[in-house]
Amino acid sequence: MSIPHKPFVFLLVLSLLLLLHLFFSSTPTSPTTTAVATSTAAIRMRPGFRSYDDYIKRQLNKTLDPRLRRLWATRDWDRKVRVFTRFFADLAAEGLVSNASAALCIGARMGQEVVALRDIGVAGAVGMDLAPAPPLVVAGDFHAQPFPDDSFDFEFSNVFDHALYPKRFAAEVERTLRPGGVAVLHVAVHRRGDKYSANDLLGGVDGLLGLFKCSDLVRVRKVDGFGLDTEVVLRKKKKKNHK
Repeated sequence: MSIPHKPFVFLLVLSLLLLLHLFFSSTPTSPTTTAVATSTAAIRMRPGFRSYDDYIKRQLNKTLDPRLRRLWATRDWDRKVRVFTRFFADLAAEGLVSNASAALCIGARMGQEVVALRDIGVAGAVGMDLAPAPPLVVAGDFHAQPFPDDSFDFEFSNVFDHALYPKRFAAEVERTLRPGGVAVLHVAVHRRGDKYSANDLLGGVDGLLGLFKCSDLVRVRKVDGFGLDTEVVLRKKKKKNHK
């Protein structure tokens, strides 16, 4: 049996290495993980939603539950308004929200956040949720907010974990915030969200921050907010600083 020439062996090995490289580099990443700037922080999407309609129905199962709505409107009302008022008063003391702010509370359910903002003097506060609760909360999907560009000076949400499309959530916040406007998000980093959550933050808030392309980080701090442990404050860049 003849022995192949060395150049042929070299080309054969090189071809095999090239095929292996192409195979592994073309293997898609897991659909349950949104890649971000660092390998230690990501957003993991939870499985189980067959379609967007299925996702909406599951969210509304909680929002429209008569027992929960009675609870939110009675026993829970004063407690939540009191806690939100404390959060917003701290933000006002830092100059992050003011009486003149047009403010949006995303995923506001019955409107406790809206009442808390109005109680500290932010008269132009309104809530948005899949199920409206007039006169405090209007109907709207945070994946496609029903407001024009540059509508608000301040946006607050503690439902980021319910976003099926986190990139759309972030893009809509930045679209409807005015340049220089502030977004405040309460998220779970060290705890797991409830059974209605659509995503989980892994390893910190870097995965979340990576979604906000037109904003600067103001600060991150620990909070104790109804099962959420971290407050992230972002400020939308001036238009001249981004496209």
